[in-house]
Amino acid sequence: MWGKIEVTRLDEKNLKFTLPEPYVPFIDYLTFGILPKHLLEPVPADQMPNADFNINPVGTGPYKFDHLIVDGGQITGVVLTVSATYYGDPPFIEQVVFRYYESSAAAFEAYQQGDVLSVSQITSDVLDAALEEPNLSIHTGRMPQMTFVLLNLNNPEVAFLQNATLRRALMLGINRLYIVNTLLKGQAVLTDGPILPLSWAYYDGIEHFEYNPDESIRLLKAEGYVIPAEGGDVRAKEGTLLAFTMLHPDDAVHTRIAQMIKEEWAVIGVRVDLQAVSYDNLAADFLVSRSYQAALVDLNLARTPDPDPYPFWHQAEATGGQNYSQWNDRTASEYLEQARVTADFTMRARLYRNFQVVFAKELPALPLFAPVYTYGVDSQVQGVQVAALYDPSDRLATFNRWYLLTRRALEQTEVPTTEP
Repeated sequence: MWGKIEVTRLDEKNLKFTLPEPYVPFIDYLTFGILPKHLLEPVPADQMPNADFNINPVGTGPYKFDHLIVDGGQITGVVLTVSATYYGDPPFIEQVVFRYYESSAAAFEAYQQGDVLSVSQITSDVLDAALEEPNLSIHTGRMPQMTFVLLNLNNPEVAFLQNATLRRALMLGINRLYIVNTLLKGQAVLTDGPILPLSWAYYDGIEHFEYNPDESIRLLKAEGYVIPAEGGDVRAKEGTLLAFTMLHPDDAVHTRIAQMIKEEWAVIGVRVDLQAVSYDNLAADFLVSRSYQAALVDLNLARTPDPDPYPFWHQAEATGGQNYSQWNDRTASEYLEQARVTADFTMRARLYRNFQVVFAKELPALPLFAPVYTYGVDSQVQGVQVAALYDPSDRLATFNRWYLLTRRALEQTEVPTTEP
């Protein structure tokens, strides 16, 4: 994309970008960090972590780098102080210390010992203990990630997946709420389409898919998929068994989710053979080449607050792009095309609404859930606000409005203090 964009220097602080055609989501591509060419160009990539610029970073936020905390030759933390040159209102907290721990459990233990006032991520293994802490406030934000069962709609080995009614039966045969509540301990929100909940483009009026195995069975029977006369547990139509292979990442969580889906689909007469692969291999060896039948995957939307779902679902991306399902729907693609070039906010929202309606009707992939990011902040820290996250660091987006209370103040009135 950048090769087709003309960049013009207007003055010391302004640049002009000229695009070959309208592209509303372009503004998102300007949110990456800027590095000083005159300092880093001669530094080899493998030496970048130890470069002086990286050890003594310079930023434009409300805080500035003060010093590193080093223990036994290892960096164990970093200290920030208020920046006098920050363009906005100064923060209440004058000094911030970030300490590094090997795991969420280690960080949580440090909190329990009084070494820190916040735990950057509460993982499932310490969630129950964290919820029992009387002075630890637990905050959650939706992560920029969506989990799907992708279905290869252009694989002749599983031509039956081209049947939208059959795909609906598969969708209704997954007890997503049970998966979230048991396997994920509630640390996810259900999704019913390809746009993240809480996004301005999300349309809550689309169909919400509830677990209904009886309806799944009815739909499959209506499409001619029945248990063969000679018996068995797998439905078939004209001699073709309703069976396929589903790839999944080989970590423990995805493995349990895949196994749960397999068991639930077995109830409606669908046989799924599971194949565990590393996530890198899943993408490089199977999705990119389209050499798969079904796959349990996470679509990472980090640092892309614009909801444009074009890369994953437009028909032009079915070959060589990220439309791994190879969904070829002209109506849906037209909505995505128009939304990309329309600056009118209301019109874009309407186009994405229409796209989501088509997606819910056709179900080219089966949406499961979006995970949430959970972190803990001690009750001494006030002013914490929670919003949708497009990167874990977004939890600190309003940090300059956070303030500290003494324990005595907690028992009396809440008065902001600048003491660390």
